[in-house]
Amino acid sequence: MSLRNAVLAALINREASGYELAKQFHVSVANFWTATSQQLYRELDKMETDGLLAARVVAQEKRPDKRLFSLTAAGQAALTAFTRQDPKPTTVRDELLVQIEALAHADVASVRSSIESRLESSARRLGSYEQRLAEILGGRSEDEFLATGNRIGPYLTLQRGIIFERENLTWGRLALTVLSRRYPAGA
Repeated sequence: MSLRNAVLAALINREASGYELAKQFHVSVANFWTATSQQLYRELDKMETDGLLAARVVAQEKRPDKRLFSLTAAGQAALTAFTRQDPKPTTVRDELLVQIEALAHADVASVRSSIESRLESSARRLGSYEQRLAEILGGRSEDEFLATGNRIGPYLTLQRGIIFERENLTWGRLALTVLSRRYPAGA
């Protein structure tokens, strides 16, 4: 998948500025696709040039004018074509797991600290995803939402992020328990 497809998907329901898209990427899309603001702005310009997006300028008082992007018919067609492709399998590249793999030659205290940091990050992301899910549900039960809601895609991607972060928390706690037993602090 490319950043281009993630942007197309993010613009399905409404137009957005580059700033709004960057914020959305950091809040809700980050559980399945990451991009820096600079990458995002470059891609928006390319997509507009390629005819996948249309932009309109909105004048603002006390702020620079902003451009709002929306999908064109070509953008919608590109997104539909993307959804017909078999997705590439997920690839994991995790430096912490490389450190764990090298544990026999590692600074165990540093690795333990890295795991603790990962636990904190996962807990923050989990809280953010759960808050975003509550916003999507809008006070409805999940059954009510699934019967009547129109944002099933974001619901499912948030559920994946929630499950992923819960799994990270479970693994991190396990790893700390194993390290504490095998390498007691101060020993």
